[in-house]
Amino acid sequence: MRFVAALTALAVGAGGMMAPVPVTAATAAKTASAKTTQKAQKKKAPIKKKKTRKSNARKTVRAAPPVLSYGQKQGLRATPDPLSLKSSVALVVDQDSGEVIFSKNPRAVLPIASITKLMTALVITEAELPLDEVLTVTQDDIDVVKGTQSRLRVGTRLTRGEMMHLALMSSENRAAHALGRAYPGGLPAFVKAMNGKAQELGMTGTRYVDPTGLSSGNQSTARDLAMLVEAAYEYDLIRSLSTSPEHFVAVGPRELRYRNSNRLVSSPQWSIGLQKTGYIAEAAGCLVMQAELAGRKLIMVLLDSAGHYSRIADAERLRHWITGDADPATFALPVS
Repeated sequence: MRFVAALTALAVGAGGMMAPVPVTAATAAKTASAKTTQKAQKKKAPIKKKKTRKSNARKTVRAAPPVLSYGQKQGLRATPDPLSLKSSVALVVDQDSGEVIFSKNPRAVLPIASITKLMTALVITEAELPLDEVLTVTQDDIDVVKGTQSRLRVGTRLTRGEMMHLALMSSENRAAHALGRAYPGGLPAFVKAMNGKAQELGMTGTRYVDPTGLSSGNQSTARDLAMLVEAAYEYDLIRSLSTSPEHFVAVGPRELRYRNSNRLVSSPQWSIGLQKTGYIAEAAGCLVMQAELAGRKLIMVLLDSAGHYSRIADAERLRHWITGDADPATFALPVS
């Protein structure tokens, strides 16, 4: 047997004396092997990475600045009036005599949103196109300007009369666009006809670029729109379609219920012969009506109305003022 004399171990005896302990070759080999293994383990041991705390802070998303209406940009909302209307533009005209009963910025040129559809209906009606002809909603009728939604899916088939009904009563954009697209000569010819009719009526401050009103390029004045209401009122079809409280249409296996966008048509306080509402951000709230109040046939125009219900509240204020059934002092209160 071979001995390794150079290796010794210290052991503590019973009396506390330290004595040399001889180490055999086998013991030395085991000790060396253990040390080698420990060194190897230390080298191979994975380095623990320090845990980093995940930030709980959410990324701040800056909201887009609100879109100002053209009326706001022009400072029209600062215009005072005796009724404290929320609409920047207002006009009330006696339909028979032409007398101006109320006026506020009547010549301001502003976007008119879906009031546009009144001209759409007038052009279709005067063209005497068959109302029972079936039109189909296509991809071209999808709103790519504002991204508005519609219950009339691509492929929906309705008659021209039903399309016009939904466009006037509920401001159905795809229906209005389909009406213009199906006009002889297509959409360009239809827009040309709209502008031609405006010129014919003497609407010198008016311009149309599409049949829906989704584009802010459709612009007019309260004075011009009063002329449009008067011209459209001549047609029983436009009067009845624009003032029906609701309408049901069959779309395949479904039956869709549409309601009038102007709740005043169902009010017993009003006798409305024709109406149209409108809204896009650039135009704010808009409303035109023909109504009989205090024994007079009146045409009312409200444009750039701040707030979702303000155009309706303004119409009510005008009704109270005209009929004299409210204390004028109440008009100084804010419109809800």
